[in-house]
Amino acid sequence: MDIANLIRMANRIGDFFEALPDREEALEGIANHIQKSWEPRMRTALLDFLSQHADGRDGDVRLHDIVLEAVTLNRARLTPAQAA
Repeated sequence: MDIANLIRMANRIGDFFEALPDREEALEGIANHIQKSWEPRMRTALLDFLSQHADGRDGDVRLHDIVLEAVTLNRARLTPAQAA
């Protein structure tokens, strides 16, 4: 997975939900969208990136603050179930 592309996609989701006046609703919307719309490999790649770069930054690649917060707060829920 191209992490730069995934982060661009996540940031676009964040841009949309950041416009909501209620920050908690925005954080929930971001996490909910990623959980329901991203396939497990995409979520795993994003979570692996954050495991290596807790601040959401690696060179020119940068996760928006609201997306970083949403993913960090909902990490367990966004972690795909292990295949049996």
